[in-house]
Amino acid sequence: MDKREYKTKVDLLKKYADAYYLRDEPLVTDEEYDKLYKEVEEYEKRNPNDIIKYSPTQRVGTSIESNFKKAKHLKKMWSMEDVFNEEELKEWLKRVEKSLDNPIYFCEPKFDGASLNLIYQNGELKQAITRGDGEIGEDVTQNAKTIKSIPLIIPYKELIEIRGEVVIKKRDFEIINKERVKEGKSLFANPRNASSGSLRQLDSRVTAKRRLFFYPWGVGENSLKGEFLSEKMKYIYSLGFLKPPLIKMASKIEEIILFYNELLKKRDIIPMMMDGMVIKVDNISFQQKLGYTIKYPKWMVAYKFPAIEKMTIIKEVILQVGRTGVITPVARVEPINIEGAIIERVTLHNFDEIEKRELKIGDRVIIIRSGDVIPKIIKPIKELRSGDEVEIKRPTNCPICNSILLDEGKLIKCQNLKCPSREVNSIIYFVSKKCLNIDGLGKSIIEKLYQNSLVKNVEELFYLKKEDLLKLEGFKEKRASNIIDAIEKAKGCECWRFINSLGIEHIGEVASKKICEEFGLNIFDLTFEDIIKIDGFGKEMANSIIEFIAVNRETIKNLIDIIKPIEKGERRSIKKNRFLNKRVVLTGKMSKPREEIKRYLEELGAIVVNSISKKTDFLIAGERAGSKLEKAKSLNIKILDEGEIIK
Repeated sequence: MDKREYKTKVDLLKKYADAYYLRDEPLVTDEEYDKLYKEVEEYEKRNPNDIIKYSPTQRVGTSIESNFKKAKHLKKMWSMEDVFNEEELKEWLKRVEKSLDNPIYFCEPKFDGASLNLIYQNGELKQAITRGDGEIGEDVTQNAKTIKSIPLIIPYKELIEIRGEVVIKKRDFEIINKERVKEGKSLFANPRNASSGSLRQLDSRVTAKRRLFFYPWGVGENSLKGEFLSEKMKYIYSLGFLKPPLIKMASKIEEIILFYNELLKKRDIIPMMMDGMVIKVDNISFQQKLGYTIKYPKWMVAYKFPAIEKMTIIKEVILQVGRTGVITPVARVEPINIEGAIIERVTLHNFDEIEKRELKIGDRVIIIRSGDVIPKIIKPIKELRSGDEVEIKRPTNCPICNSILLDEGKLIKCQNLKCPSREVNSIIYFVSKKCLNIDGLGKSIIEKLYQNSLVKNVEELFYLKKEDLLKLEGFKEKRASNIIDAIEKAKGCECWRFINSLGIEHIGEVASKKICEEFGLNIFDLTFEDIIKIDGFGKEMANSIIEFIAVNRETIKNLIDIIKPIEKGERRSIKKNRFLNKRVVLTGKMSKPREEIKRYLEELGAIVVNSISKKTDFLIAGERAGSKLEKAKSLNIKILDEGEIIK
């Protein structure tokens, strides 16, 4: 690398650093950034006179550019040196032990979050400051006070800086990204960026909703007694702060590596994202003896885990037809190895996701995978586009049967019940408990019937003979007779069961009942206006019904002729009770299966629905009830618990 190439790489590194530290929008994976950082750092070691002042290697973070007030740390917040393999770890230990006799090392997980400095005085939290450039950060005190694992008051009266990591659990990270998709916002690339972005919200109420956690890992200004960092940290934990799930004191490299491998194995079990292990010299006088470089302490290092974020290229997009006819785009990517798994295909979920991420065939993309979690594309690297990338177009015809597709934006669906990719799964759904409820016909039997060409669609079920079943392995006289009898008993089912069994997108049990109440089986000439008048029906539901009937008109008519569903069955007399004709919503965990409670309420004449509205009469709330409970309270809806139902 010459001086000109060095400057180009410094500029690129600064661009990546600014995107990461200032905008919480990383342009490349950690692996790519670290690789470039090492190249720049190596050149600077060989050519100290060429070092550019604004090189990211010369500072801890970047300058502050936000609406937050700037604040100064009492003592500098340092960055950390990284090592990526055993050889680099051994070199670091060798440098340490060259200056020290028999040091003990304090080892703990390195959580992937946002660093924060808490200043306490007279036992009260006075200020919370982000790392910033190590000396000056952003004052996020109001936001920090919303984080429940940060004590507002501690039983220690002296001035102290407590440093740590603000993290978010992986489960909560997924929830936040789903909400951002609904709101049309860009996705956080990983839990670290979600933590940083949440901590730097201008509205602290948003921070409060993000369920952040604070794990302390060190102290700045302090007058704590003790010769060892581990002693001080033990005291910090006793003040009401979270303790890391695993900590290890080690004196030999074998012990350090053993603990590293233990953390690596538990990487997916521990709910927070870890990206490595931190190793610190425990003796504080030894720390002072080793001192600091311009960037990081010589007495601590981060031993990084193998990258789970990798970059690859989208080669093509394959369309898969699911059991309900939903078209799922799947990206075939240039094979990459992530934690020993070769990734060649990644789901793109739907075309709305493709458009929101602005993905193209030929794009270099960041893929993330954690343990056995299905790999997914986080974002394209637009800066690396050549101009030869190809737009991923929304399909108009089914890739299997060529039927015209129903395009609802988020979902694109093949409505053709005779589509080969739909048929077997349509049959499985058709016979299920919430539909025709045909006993003895489980998934494995349906698949066997389909594979042996005995049943290729729902109509053929009703032409199945006992002799056909007896030809199959595992079928004897009684079993075959029971299945044929069960199929026969399905005839004359309630109208709503028949409508529900068709598998119309957006039309479930409740909607099927409403359709039958309004129109019975006279559904073939319904208009958009007819359907939209039904309480609770929207545009998507109306369009789905109309399109489905248009594609499957003859199939539906044939099934009606065969099954002869009952349009208006006799309703048994129900004794007057509190739930008769009342709209009820269930939420939270109950002592009995939700379906059982639902059936019980319906036997009392209740109308059980899924969503809260002004028309809801009761919300029955179990354990861990969430947003439905809050909405019910805001609408002053009567809230009951399980005990009150029985009472």
